[in-house]
Amino acid sequence: MDLQLYGKKALVTGSSKGIGEAIVRKLAQEKAIVVVHGRDRAKAENVANEITAQGGHAYVMVGDLTDDADVQRLVEGAVQLAGPIDILINNAGGSGGSKESWANTQPGSWASAYDRNVLAALRVTKLLLPGMQQARWGRVINISSLAATMPPPTAPDYSACKAAMNAMTASMAKAVAADGITVNAVSPGTIHSSALDSRFREVAAERGVANKDAPWEVIERAVLPMFAQVPVGRVGRLDEIADAIAFLASPLAGYITGVNLRIDGGLSPSL
Repeated sequence: MDLQLYGKKALVTGSSKGIGEAIVRKLAQEKAIVVVHGRDRAKAENVANEITAQGGHAYVMVGDLTDDADVQRLVEGAVQLAGPIDILINNAGGSGGSKESWANTQPGSWASAYDRNVLAALRVTKLLLPGMQQARWGRVINISSLAATMPPPTAPDYSACKAAMNAMTASMAKAVAADGITVNAVSPGTIHSSALDSRFREVAAERGVANKDAPWEVIERAVLPMFAQVPVGRVGRLDEIADAIAFLASPLAGYITGVNLRIDGGLSPSL
């Protein structure tokens, strides 16, 4: 299927690794012009160089999304390199490795998590929305989490931040719908990242259910039920997240806005 993304300019924050990297690679495969963003220039340049070597068009911008001036520089640089941005994927953020529970959570952790997730997305979006409105076309996709609607008992700061991003998505979608801009959220479930792979292998060895160096399929089958009861029976893949986001970013999805698309293998118990 032709997603009609040829020549569209996309900025994907936090795209030097993980889900963001998978997204930026997929958009480039669909002939979009992409801006790879991260804090580590070497990692971002590695992703961009590989995209370029495969015939795509990629540029690099580094910057701290919790700093207003850095975001201004980043956005201006992205536009200067690639042209007016049509597609914004707010992927940067994450839990920051938080191990907090309700027994030890601190207000400062909540403020920090809110800054790198919600406010980071707000800073970038606020600068790019006027250009999309002027062009009468745009896509904003916020990467949320299943934790927003199925919060676990731990890391409450992260769940609250992602819930805020869902609310922000719904509000913004209503505000800019008449301008030809769609705004959606995507909530991944349990996805096979390098961090998850390492964690599953550690648990397999600790519990004695599989050898730490066993094939992934063996590890997955033994450990996944300890973490989540996924009806599909497996962990999601990065490319499955990227494929869905590429569709939402395309002209083919022009009548889909204000949606929280859960990509979780049926884990969520509600519609």
